[in-house]
Amino acid sequence: MSVNAESIIDWLGEEVVDPEGHRVGRLEDVYVDTSSDEPVFAVVKLGLLTSQRHAFVPLRGATVAPRHVRVAYSAALVRKAPALEPGGVLPVEAEVDVYNHYGLEYTPAETPGGRRLARR
Repeated sequence: MSVNAESIIDWLGEEVVDPEGHRVGRLEDVYVDTSSDEPVFAVVKLGLLTSQRHAFVPLRGATVAPRHVRVAYSAALVRKAPALEPGGVLPVEAEVDVYNHYGLEYTPAETPGGRRLARR
């Protein structure tokens, strides 16, 4: 099943895996595009108990299955993604870095039809 706004929140705390089935981390949060209210990025908790960080991964192409969410990006790429401190919020000026990391087009919120990410 593909990911949609109504269902992705139900998957918080579940495992996130890459296309090959390698563990990426746990789904901790969801960011939506404020112009459409569609989920566009997941925040995934990476690492061990002593050294955790939270990284962004696009939900485009993601699917859900029993007990995990499969994203369309490799675990290695996600581990290098822009990160948040636990409980942190992505600053507006850092949105472009998240999009650029994955080679996605970014339209600033100041332009008509622009995007701005918000935590769900």
